Amino acid sequence: MKRMLKWVLAVAGCAAVALWVANTSLFISTDAHQTRLIAHRGVHQIYVGTDRSSDSCHAAPVAPTTHGFIENTRASMQEAFRLGADVVELDVHLTSDNVFAVFHDWTLDCRTNGAGVTHKQDFATLVALDVAYNIDDGTGQFPLRGTGVGLMPSLTQVLDAEMGGQFLVNFKSRRAEDGTALAQVLSDPAYRDQIFGVYGGAPPTRAAMDHTPGLRGFDRASIKGCLLDYALRGWSGRVPDSCHNTMVLVPQNYAGFLWGWPHRFTQRLKSVGTDVILIGPYDGSGFTSGIDDTTQARRVPTDFDGYVWTNRIEDMGPLLRAMD
Repeated sequence: MKRMLKWVLAVAGCAAVALWVANTSLFISTDAHQTRLIAHRGVHQIYVGTDRSSDSCHAAPVAPTTHGFIENTRASMQEAFRLGADVVELDVHLTSDNVFAVFHDWTLDCRTNGAGVTHKQDFATLVALDVAYNIDDGTGQFPLRGTGVGLMPSLTQVLDAEMGGQFLVNFKSRRAEDGTALAQVLSDPAYRDQIFGVYGGAPPTRAAMDHTPGLRGFDRASIKGCLLDYALRGWSGRVPDSCHNTMVLVPQNYAGFLWGWPHRFTQRLKSVGTDVILIGPYDGSGFTSGIDDTTQARRVPTDFDGYVWTNRIEDMGPLLRAMD
C-alpha cells in the first residue's frame, strides 16, 4: 500500500511539474513585446458617482474639472492619441437619417440640453446640442455648459480627420441593421484601415463582422465563451476555437487564473489571431472599469504584449509608456 501511495504521489508530482512547465511564462521571450493603450471615449470628465447601472446618469457628479475635454468629441480623441493611445474607443448610434452619431448615451436627457432617444433624432438635431450641458462636478455650477455646442461628430467626420490611430467602435444598439450600415461605411478602404474592431450589442457586432472581411469584434457572450473554454482546455496549450480571430477582455482581478498568464497566454492567443485587452477589476456590476490609477498600473505585467484599457489616458498614458 505504501509503495502504491508513493507511486501515485510521484506521478502526481511529475504531472504537476509538467503542467507548470507547460504554462509558466518564465521561459517566454518578451523581446518583441508591445504594450498598447486603448483610451475609453478619449480624454473626458470622469464620473465619480456610486450608481454605475446602465440607467443612471454618468454626467453627474464628475471629478473636479481640470481640463475641458468632453468624451466622444474629435478634440478629446486627438488629445488621447497625443498622450499615447494606440486605439480610441468611441460609441455610435445610427440616426433617423442614417448617420452614425458619435455619442454614448441611449437618450439625450442626461448630458445634453436635448431630450429623447438618441437614434430617433436626425443628425442635424444632434449636432446642434450642447454635449456638455449637464456635466456637473458636484458644485451645481455646470462648469462646461456652453462649451459643447456643435461638438457631437459623425463617425465619418472622425475618420476623415485621420488622427493617426485606430478606433474601437461600440454599438449602443442591438439592431443588426446598424452593423450592416457600418459595413457599408467600411467598404471605403481609407475608413476600414482606421477601425481596430467593433463590439457591443451582439446583432450589430456580428452583422458588421459578417459583412466586412477580416473585421474582428466581441460581445459579452463571445468573451464569456472564450474564457470558459480556455479555462477548461488551456492547460494543454490548445486554444479553443471560440478564442480564434477575436478580441478578449480580461479583468485584472481574474487574469492570474488564466493558464499561461501573462506572456504564454498572450502569445497563444496572438498565434490564433486574437488580441488580449486588459481591463480594470470586475466587480460584478457590468460597468467596464479601466486601468485608471497608479496601483492598477503597477499590476500590469512587465513587458505585457497586449492592450491596456484606460479611462484616464491623460494619467495612464505617460505612466505606462514610462514603465514599458
